[in-house]
Amino acid sequence: MKYYSYFPGCSAESTGLGLGLSTKAIAKPLGFELVEIEDWNCCGSTPYGSLDEEEAIVVAARNLALAEKMGFDLVTPCSSCYVTLSRANGHLREHPRMLARVNEALAVAGLSYRGSLRVRLLVDVLVNDITPEVIAARLKKPLRGVRVAPYYGCQMVRPRYGLDDTEQPQTLDRLVASTGAEAVDFPLKARCCGGSLTLSEEDSVLHLMHKLLRSAAAGGAQCLVTPCPLCQTNLDAYQYRVNARFKTDFKIPVLFISQLIGMALDIDARSLGMFTNIVPPRELLDYVYRDYFTTNRVKT
Repeated sequence: MKYYSYFPGCSAESTGLGLGLSTKAIAKPLGFELVEIEDWNCCGSTPYGSLDEEEAIVVAARNLALAEKMGFDLVTPCSSCYVTLSRANGHLREHPRMLARVNEALAVAGLSYRGSLRVRLLVDVLVNDITPEVIAARLKKPLRGVRVAPYYGCQMVRPRYGLDDTEQPQTLDRLVASTGAEAVDFPLKARCCGGSLTLSEEDSVLHLMHKLLRSAAAGGAQCLVTPCPLCQTNLDAYQYRVNARFKTDFKIPVLFISQLIGMALDIDARSLGMFTNIVPPRELLDYVYRDYFTTNRVKT
């Protein structure tokens, strides 16, 4: 059994609830345990860092200090949390003066940070520690015939902190293949969805999302999968607005990669948070769980 300190992040317990539920659900069947950091706080988020970088690093560093005491690698399922925590960790390791100032602030709460922690994204753990080969060996319901567009977004392939090639990443493709599904050709797999600009520049973001959905549909995808809760929320919750704006009829479910893996492991749909999806993955649920919608009265 492999152990990791676990930082869920705010989204995994709110708008990205499916990410948090499915991450916990697949851990034990794949042979690892996530030990949640006690009393963790928001990572600080990237918008916060653009306003006051040092204060944002202090916010992130509190989580790093709490996790460091546990003695395991810190793992988060959220791409944005991963980049924020990794960036703070890198700054503190490279700038001793900043580390000293941050530790002055942490001392008020009886904490300190030495800089020894390794920050990792769940996808990294699944690919490099657990491995796609082990995942494939533990499948109970291989998703043969399911066509999936792996959507990386711009966070997990970001230069310096990214896990993969910035233009042609392959980690998600490998994880999709490990479930028995087919990773379809998706040229826009690393393009930005618009992020939080949905709040201020909605029309521009709708254009970005329209391109992504059109590309996925052109590849024959039955669903998209992503590790990023913001990407998932945008493409799932705003899909109906894309349809209204561009006179399209996209009905492409947007899942978390942990949900896809969980289905192939035959973990029940509710434990994977499939009921949180706005565009219902009806075809997938019926395929995996056999007539799911006709035998379950619970709304998904």
